Amino acid sequence: MPQQGWISLHRSIQDHWLWNDKPFDKARAWIDILLTANHQGNKFLLGNELVEVERGSFITSELKLMEKWGWSKTKVRNFLELLEKDNMLFKKSDRKKTTLTIVNYSVYQETGNHEKTTKEPLEDRKKTTKEPIEDTNNNVNNENNDNNDNIFVSDSNEYRLADYLRKWILRNNPTSKVPNDIKLQKWCKTIELMIRIDKREIEDIQEHIKYSQTDSFWKTNLLSADKLRKQYDQLTGQMINNKKKMLPKDKQEQVYPSCKTV
Repeated sequence: MPQQGWISLHRSIQDHWLWNDKPFDKARAWIDILLTANHQGNKFLLGNELVEVERGSFITSELKLMEKWGWSKTKVRNFLELLEKDNMLFKKSDRKKTTLTIVNYSVYQETGNHEKTTKEPLEDRKKTTKEPIEDTNNNVNNENNDNNDNIFVSDSNEYRLADYLRKWILRNNPTSKVPNDIKLQKWCKTIELMIRIDKREIEDIQEHIKYSQTDSFWKTNLLSADKLRKQYDQLTGQMINNKKKMLPKDKQEQVYPSCKTV
């Protein structure tokens, strides 16, 4: 008889070398879907469009899943259709993206179910939250972390902006030292502070990143999210001045920044 109860699987297992062994089997592909889904509602940039993703859903494409799982396009499509027929998820596609939504996502995540099946005392469970992010045997669910540590998933705005900065830095200098996917969480936290504390807009942060990494001075001096946050106002001033210089003198005073400042 199979054992009953819960285990918590940390999302960082997706960065482990064992997880990258391809091709995936169907069980690992399904677990990968569960790990990738947003554990809370979120918004992120897709090109110039701000897309809202519900809890238990995520944005992907057949091409991304093919590369991630090591499958053919036909196998990916047939597998998703199989999951839909078994009422495990439903898929919605358009020209830009594919949205996968897990049916009854709360069944996999709710703390109430966990507490009913576990016999571990509360104090023992709290001790597990002190384990580092790199520990792929972490028994703490991201939603239920008693220390309230933020783990930013790949579809979050914070992660996408941090990765956007990382990619620009590597584009300018492929030998630059940039954080891996796990250490990128520190950059995500900084950007989260920019959004929550500094009241920066998501689109404006993206605009500042692009400006800094296409400017001859800043692209060699702004190489981290902390530096981006520290120099944000100075970047804003330079962006305004550059826009003014491109206009006739009689219209320069009408220029206002597209990026909002506190």
